[in-house]
Amino acid sequence: MVQPEAIMRALSDTTRLWIVNLLMTHEELCVCELTGAMDVVQPKVSRHLALLREAGVALDRREGLWIYYRIHPDLPLWATRLLEAVHDGCRGKKPYIDDQKRLASLGNSPTSACST
Repeated sequence: MVQPEAIMRALSDTTRLWIVNLLMTHEELCVCELTGAMDVVQPKVSRHLALLREAGVALDRREGLWIYYRIHPDLPLWATRLLEAVHDGCRGKKPYIDDQKRLASLGNSPTSACST
């Protein structure tokens, strides 16, 4: 069961807020796409993704070499509304708009964002 305190702690960090904002805009993203979009090193992004997963905000799946993350589809309605409100608050503002531009410049597949 998702706890309000866990979600609020997860959203209280700028890096996790960036990640949530990107995941709210895209169905799912791999770690490489997130690191490229945010211009942040992979270990930092992975650490924050683990915290989002532990809080019940994000869900992951492995496909070959890549791990994809998305907003957990089974969040309670109140949590989904909270994430939507946060996303609306970030829309069009820096640094979130810069992340979206960098992500768009990476291309449409993880192989274009990740070196294998």
